[in-house]
Amino acid sequence: MKPKTIFWLVGENSGDLHAELVLAALQKQRPDLIHTGIGGPRMQKHGLKPLYPFERFAVMGFVEVLKHLPFFLRVQKDIKDNFAANKPDLVILVDYPGLNMRIARLASLQGIPVLYFICPQFWAWKQERVHQLRRFTSLVACILPFETPLLASHGVKSQYVGHPIAEEIKLDLDRDSFAKKYGLDPRKKWLGFFPGSRNNEIAKMLPVFLEAAKKWGNQSYELLFSQAANLDKSNYNRILSGFPDSKLITGNNYEMMRYCDLLVCTSGTVTLESAFLGTPLLICYKASLISYLIGRFFVRINRIGLPNIILNKDLLPELIQHDMNPEAIFERGNQILCKDELNRKIRNELQQLQSILSDKRSSIEMPKLILELLGDAD
Repeated sequence: MKPKTIFWLVGENSGDLHAELVLAALQKQRPDLIHTGIGGPRMQKHGLKPLYPFERFAVMGFVEVLKHLPFFLRVQKDIKDNFAANKPDLVILVDYPGLNMRIARLASLQGIPVLYFICPQFWAWKQERVHQLRRFTSLVACILPFETPLLASHGVKSQYVGHPIAEEIKLDLDRDSFAKKYGLDPRKKWLGFFPGSRNNEIAKMLPVFLEAAKKWGNQSYELLFSQAANLDKSNYNRILSGFPDSKLITGNNYEMMRYCDLLVCTSGTVTLESAFLGTPLLICYKASLISYLIGRFFVRINRIGLPNIILNKDLLPELIQHDMNPEAIFERGNQILCKDELNRKIRNELQQLQSILSDKRSSIEMPKLILELLGDAD
């Protein structure tokens, strides 16, 4: 009997991380399944056969996507041809809605079941996507608990499977061991900066974060800068070369998040991971002017940070576009560092976030759904 094939489409590092958790668990139960499509090194480690270089898909922002539109159109055509020639038994789309919503339509029109893992944020912008989810997906697997009732109200079949970070976050080093590994003074307070995981993010965010860090540079702080493993270290070294007080951290991100006294983060998955670990943080974002203006027109929510959205309150400061400057970062950061009552309030609220996101496990729930859609459930 011919082995069944799953086509995956994962377009960015966070999706690669979340999907790896599911794929590894699925492989243990069904090692006979064939996995192909688009995914990163983590998924490839568990047997995914990629059709394209993963790094080509790390594009964010309206203007940036437009620049790469010919590439994405070619990918879409190739996938359509692939579905016709080698029809998979199931398509699993992970986040990345700009391309994945179009692929959901292609798969559905060819009669292929579609499982959408990590729901597009239709509740924030592009609300019409909820109707596309209803028409073109067999099931939506949500990682945010408030999404399932919203989808149900629009007739979309969905299930909450828990947030992957509840399983992904593991600490390999205690604070003293982490300090020893990176040459940090354990007696000082530590400030951590996460400028992003894409080159265009680094270009916008890292210089601003550096200028903010310099304002703390003559005080009793260790200043830590995280560098994503997929990025060229020389770019960081060039920007940070004039600031010898900085420490470049190229691994142990979760330890950095957990043991710092304050974090300054580019908006994205890292903000939720940091909040899950209980560390106060500032949420920062800056796009090109055109991307920002388009976003202002379309986005329908007042918060951009997932921790604030999930808790439904303005707990963590959000510094966006012109408000994302060294002076504001320093001022808001110092408020959290120096006001004990505010610091305690934030930490207490973040414990609630951890509880909300830990009640289910994606590595358990997702394989069940996949096997059901394949018709192979026990």
